[in-house]
Amino acid sequence: MTRARVGQDAVAVVVGGGVMGAATAWRLARDGHDVLLLERFAPGHHEGASHGETRNFNTAYASTHYLDLVQRARALWDELARESGQVLLDDVGLVNHGGGERRWGATHDALRARGLAAEWLSARAAHDRWPALRFAGGTSTGRDVLWVPSGARVRAAVAWRAMLDGVERHGGRVRHGVRVRAVVPLDGGGVRLELDGETSDGGTDATILARTVVVTAGAWTTSLVGAVVPLPELVVTQEQPAHFALATTGAGDVARVDAMPGFNHAPDPERPLDRYFRSDVYGMATPGEGIKAGWHGVGPVADPDARTYRPEPDQLADLRRYAREWLPGVDADAAVPISCTYTSTASTDFVLDRHGDVVVGAGFSGHGYKFAPAVGEALAALATGDGVASARAALPFRFGPGRAVATGTPTGFGT
Repeated sequence: MTRARVGQDAVAVVVGGGVMGAATAWRLARDGHDVLLLERFAPGHHEGASHGETRNFNTAYASTHYLDLVQRARALWDELARESGQVLLDDVGLVNHGGGERRWGATHDALRARGLAAEWLSARAAHDRWPALRFAGGTSTGRDVLWVPSGARVRAAVAWRAMLDGVERHGGRVRHGVRVRAVVPLDGGGVRLELDGETSDGGTDATILARTVVVTAGAWTTSLVGAVVPLPELVVTQEQPAHFALATTGAGDVARVDAMPGFNHAPDPERPLDRYFRSDVYGMATPGEGIKAGWHGVGPVADPDARTYRPEPDQLADLRRYAREWLPGVDADAAVPISCTYTSTASTDFVLDRHGDVVVGAGFSGHGYKFAPAVGEALAALATGDGVASARAALPFRFGPGRAVATGTPTGFGT
């Protein structure tokens, strides 16, 4: 086994301390492995995709590999909550609408086949239950809205911190402010990491050697390991959801809004009034900040080191229009834009695989956060050679030709 220099001795080094890296390091440390987590930026930074207070725990998938992953993730979120003594998920459920049974029928059937509750509601019944949201009716069967009680709201900032605390509680190490500038596989096995900046022993431009490296570097994945790992194309975009302040009407009642479900809203191709939609829409209540809503995966392509952080005016105007028409619980003119990155594959399927002694978790395509502990489990198993259950290393997640190739604009919902 090669040894890490600069006073570090790690079976695995995880590069990238967002939620996926934190989840991987937590799992490795919890399983008794010596792990070192390196993060380029300061704790709680806003440079990537993991910051913010809330995400949807969206269980509304029809694909086997995602349902396997999300069910495993729920079990692990609950485990982390018990371990940390903190509430990480609020069980508010999830509503899915737009297109009715035509759009959501396969999801309904897949959830029911798993033993997960999925209930059809009419638009009127859904609005009566959740007045902060509006729904379009029109189906003869009344199957306008798919209510999924297994959905939840992730307390994202709390959850990320609980993972990092868990790494150290189990004997792992976390270092912020350390930039890895090169990942170099070695001919005899193992990997050399070349670092920029000052190290803990007062040196500069240090080198770390490790048996295995797990790269969870988000928007920086291609620049860091694209030359040494057969990555699919990863496209980085700057996305701009927004928090809308609550309205002063009854629909904006704080207690009722905070308890409302997360939502997915697909434009109905048979509804001309939806033609301005730039994509599907996702959203959730963020206690203390209002209701978060956003387009999914339609932001401008961006260099993660040269972002403007400024919202694109036309997209923001359309998002305000959406809020005005569909979110009666908010003041559509009181929006606080958020800037984050998506790193997306053509099919929006994740990359979870190993090449030599480099493991990569990437391409989460704006819908990965909810899966984080299960992704961490899969990446940890890949790093240690413990193997991964076939469902959690499904063919769509691998480097090879089994990956789906998509054309056009990906659909789906952010988290």
